[in-house]
Amino acid sequence: MKIGILSCNPKCYSTRRLREAALSRGHKVTVLNTLKFAIDLDKGRPDLFYKNKPLANYDVIIPRIGASITFFGTAVVRQFEQMEVYCMNGADGIVNSRDKLRSMQILSRHDIGIPATEFVKNRADVLPAIERVGGAPIIIKLLEGTQGVGVILADSENIAEAIIETLQSTKQNVLIQRFVAESKGKDIRAFVVGDRVVGAMRRVAQGAEFRSNVHRGGRTESVQLEPEYEQAAVRAAQIMNLQVAGVDMLESSSGPQIMEVNSSPGLEGIEGSTHLDIAGSIIDYAQEHVRFPELDIRQKLTVSRGYGVCELHIPDGSDFIGKTITSSGLREKDIVVLSLHREMKVIPNPRLDRVLQAEDRLLCFGKRESMKDLLPERRRRIRKRKLKDLETEVPTNQS
Repeated sequence: MKIGILSCNPKCYSTRRLREAALSRGHKVTVLNTLKFAIDLDKGRPDLFYKNKPLANYDVIIPRIGASITFFGTAVVRQFEQMEVYCMNGADGIVNSRDKLRSMQILSRHDIGIPATEFVKNRADVLPAIERVGGAPIIIKLLEGTQGVGVILADSENIAEAIIETLQSTKQNVLIQRFVAESKGKDIRAFVVGDRVVGAMRRVAQGAEFRSNVHRGGRTESVQLEPEYEQAAVRAAQIMNLQVAGVDMLESSSGPQIMEVNSSPGLEGIEGSTHLDIAGSIIDYAQEHVRFPELDIRQKLTVSRGYGVCELHIPDGSDFIGKTITSSGLREKDIVVLSLHREMKVIPNPRLDRVLQAEDRLLCFGKRESMKDLLPERRRRIRKRKLKDLETEVPTNQS
């Protein structure tokens, strides 16, 4: 197998370890400087040049895209995808994870723990937003910050308002996030490869520092995750469409809270604390999946006029409840069920004799006109109540 590692720094620990792991398994491997590519666009023949020469054929690409070159780096990854070369992390997943606001927006659509977060632009909206996340103390985050840079703990609303106003005056975009007090000074980094956690560590801040990042002097220790935390990490990576991810979680009283999903997680800290061959796990996964490249399903399936992909929801009272996929009549309407989402599980390519239940969600491909008739009316959004009200509310006894 021929492997290409996209990296601007072949001497950094993570790149060196991936190269060593690939060579030790008998693969050919080349470190490719991401900035040395030229993207060649031609009708029906997307291609790449590397150092002004036609690029050799590769079986798999492992992107290590730094934050400073996200735009060009993801363009290169996207070109590999158009050339149907297996990329362990796709361009869309990298872009989504790199933008803190976008990643929180994506995660917020799913039933997964995240700290209450607000994004505002108008000064008049700052104090109401702080109140909605639970009041001071709060965390203020720069959208473009990395390695703990641009993360500020504000102890009072006045201080928070002043900090946000100052940052916004310099054209900086910031997130306002609830401070999870019980997790102060520590978090968990779970390293996800495919559908499992291959290693996890707890990061603990030192002294008065509240940020636990290793680059801020945080101490690391290996940790065996509870199933709840392992499932949350894997699910977060899958939601972000990443095969390799470092998922940062807070240990709150209500369970795991996803802080961030990293698309190019460093290997030095996790391998040093766990003494596991994380790089080898990445190479082994690539070897297993190289013949099954990730595809943009909408791009591939919507080329036929009048066809598309949509998600059908089965509400209480639906005629589909209690029927099998076969007896539901979907196939007769030229609709194919690609996967079934039930509670926290995803069932790919479900059997035709599987019985449908209330609240199932079916990812389908078929005639848009047929699927349009099956889509439920858009439900009115239930308004959120103030977080403080929910936390302090005491249930009354019912007679």
